[in-house]
Amino acid sequence: MTRPSFRHLFWLLLPLLLGACQSGTKSPAETQTTAVAPAAPPKDMFTIKHPAWAATATLYQVNVRQYTPEGTFRAFEPHLPRLQKMGVGILWLMPINPIGVSHRKGTLGSAYSVRDYRAVNPDLGTLADLQHLVNEAHRLSMHVILDWVANHSSWDNALTTQHPDWYTRDSLGHFRPPVADWQDVIDLDYRQPALRQYMTESMVYWVKNADIDGFRADVAGLVPTDFWNDTRRELERIKPVFMLAEWDELFPPTFLKEGEFTPNTHLLEKAFDATYALHLHGLLDSLGRGQKPTTELAHYLAAERQMYPPGTHLMTFTSTHDINAWDGSEYERLGANAQPMAVLAALWPGIPMLYNGQEAALKKRLRFFDKDTIPWNGYPLQGFYTTLLQLKKRHPALRNFDASSAFRLLPSPAQTVLFDRRKNTEAVVVALNLSDKPQGIELPKIPDSRGGHYRTVLSFATDTAGPKDDVKPIVLPPHGFQVWEQTGL
Repeated sequence: MTRPSFRHLFWLLLPLLLGACQSGTKSPAETQTTAVAPAAPPKDMFTIKHPAWAATATLYQVNVRQYTPEGTFRAFEPHLPRLQKMGVGILWLMPINPIGVSHRKGTLGSAYSVRDYRAVNPDLGTLADLQHLVNEAHRLSMHVILDWVANHSSWDNALTTQHPDWYTRDSLGHFRPPVADWQDVIDLDYRQPALRQYMTESMVYWVKNADIDGFRADVAGLVPTDFWNDTRRELERIKPVFMLAEWDELFPPTFLKEGEFTPNTHLLEKAFDATYALHLHGLLDSLGRGQKPTTELAHYLAAERQMYPPGTHLMTFTSTHDINAWDGSEYERLGANAQPMAVLAALWPGIPMLYNGQEAALKKRLRFFDKDTIPWNGYPLQGFYTTLLQLKKRHPALRNFDASSAFRLLPSPAQTVLFDRRKNTEAVVVALNLSDKPQGIELPKIPDSRGGHYRTVLSFATDTAGPKDDVKPIVLPPHGFQVWEQTGL
């Protein structure tokens, strides 16, 4: 969005969490192993048919303007084979539309200030360039979604003169920003049926003319849910699509006044495949900085399960364009726990997302309204993320939207996290040490009747489990991590 959409402070939903945290006299470890709370909404309310190609996908957010010195589709396209090898499944392109000039911020403006919903920003290239990029991504078995800004437009969008009635007004009858800080955009009025039709037809335009595979919806909860429901239905008439909403029903955004937020937008029932896990992101930042105990993960999971049925996955991440620009890189926010938290975000139940530059260990804030090319530095974390994303892609226990996979938070020392994800006879086990001291953890014992052993997939540890070391304590160094596959069951 135009300005920081969420300040990413960790707001607890007290009614949900108070209910979820009532664990009697149980120890922290016991609380962790009994994380899932009852009373999820009826499963039949959630009718999304997810595209088959999204089941194993990780998202990758592309800031085309900052990706290369040229900042164009054509300059970005040679990176596609590298991203495909890394395990990326869905490319999310930040808004590709022309940017407003009136009330512009910075030299280039915000990509979320849209001047024309059916045109390509000439700074990025042409429609033919975009089509070529999408075709090449499809050839490599990746899919492409566009960032869509339905809630507001630039001040100089042609709609302001062609259809001024499509905008909300202030007390003096003037166009108004949707949020006080977003002065470069003005609010659209979804009480107008003609606006709804125009916006849906504009999204259809990109699916038909550029073979786009879906959309990421900016501040989706500010737009009526029935609009998104209707639009999803129209898009599905053309092809299966993936829809991501910038919203979290467990996280009141700070730009809304008290009483304006509702946790019942129902975005995941008919319109969207995933929303952001903003509440979880705030918690991960707090855990990484040692501000909260790791037992809070159990409370979070309970709240999520109260809101959604199994198989409903949110998007997990440690950085986005907003977070990087306004809150800082993961190294600024998490320090030595940046990589352990990346492991957690990639393998926690959800749909992981990587922001461009994270594989380059990006340690700076990219400017939001001006040119600021990513320093790639030889991609020092390319191998690290390849291991994570390829594991996500191939392992049956890590599939997106699979209600039959099991997840357990397991007992472990303070400032550590231990969990496993299981599907039938296969499992992934993850251990993290968020402290500045070595920590010993014990892997869950494999029953003798099953045989099998642990195989290390990814490790930053002083000891690793081998075929005969199923219950040997593992020593994780400060800020260490280890990931295993449980095999031979």
